Amino acid sequence: MIERLMKKNPDTLALCDALLLLETREEAYHFLKDLCTPQEISALTERWRVCQLLETGDLSYREIQKITGASLTTIGRVARFLKEESYHGYQTVLDKMKK
Repeated sequence: MIERLMKKNPDTLALCDALLLLETREEAYHFLKDLCTPQEISALTERWRVCQLLETGDLSYREIQKITGASLTTIGRVARFLKEESYHGYQTVLDKMKK
């Protein structure tokens, strides 16, 4: 899969490489502040919070919406990528955080 991405958009791979160089929470925060608008950071933060709440399996979409303010569409999209899509990006990070 990564080979297809390299052919389609090497700049995305360059961004991935840049992310891998970050070593501290402060570095990651500063990079996000430089790279993203406040609205983009807010959207990313919201999706990550939704992901964490979905992972618990204890809450309905409506309950997650009340907690986060995320739309049901966003919650559904995060849920789909968490459980059904082949990338497993959310799950990879969740699993690493558990260790």
